Amino acid sequence: MIKIQNVSKWYGSFQVLRHCSTSVAKGDVVVVCGPSGSGKSTLIKTINALEPFQEGEIWVEGTAVHDPKTDLPRLRARVGMVFQNFELFPHLSVTENLTLAQIKVLHRSKDDAVRKGLSYLERVGLSAHKDKYPAQLSGGQQQRVAIARALCMDPVVMLFDEPTSALDPEMVGEVLDVMTTLAAEGMTMLCVTHEMGFARRVSNRVIFMDQGSIVEDCTKDDFFGAEQSRSPRAQDFLAKILSH
Repeated sequence: MIKIQNVSKWYGSFQVLRHCSTSVAKGDVVVVCGPSGSGKSTLIKTINALEPFQEGEIWVEGTAVHDPKTDLPRLRARVGMVFQNFELFPHLSVTENLTLAQIKVLHRSKDDAVRKGLSYLERVGLSAHKDKYPAQLSGGQQQRVAIARALCMDPVVMLFDEPTSALDPEMVGEVLDVMTTLAAEGMTMLCVTHEMGFARRVSNRVIFMDQGSIVEDCTKDDFFGAEQSRSPRAQDFLAKILSH
């Protein structure tokens, strides 16, 4: 479904991605982890061209992300994105947040958009909050609305950029529960996260990055169960993150 081939990116003279290559099959749940500043978030944002890249090729279901002629709004409608800080429109109600892109990008009727939005709101357990504004919701509730909003666009893949890092610890579980359900239903997912419990329980693959490079790209069982065969940098990362 996704093919990333030899992708490199620079901010000025600083190289943030170095010759990254990987592929994601339909139904894969891939966790991208690594130390801060390793390029994790930048890598997944290149998939829907939120981050432009200077070298390499990315394909999403046959669409060439790197082709200047590609219709990027149409591509982004098929690649759901959930951000660290929710990115809901504060002046719109929950229902309006769920329907705006459906109407503007997918040209659905308002009735159809509301119907779909409310069905996904029910799936994330927030039907009672449909008329509230984001500021009236907890962080965990806002993130669940953001997930529902992405799902309303019928994406072929969901990208999560540290979806729980801005949440209070008590709210992390409710967001991870929604993501776990999506994975069980067969949604293709790439998730940048430090939640190693989620990675061990839900993912089938782990990508470990350091200094802009993909250092490890292996099954979950190999990453967590065969630590001695991992790179020294990955072993060091695991030792630090799993000891707490």
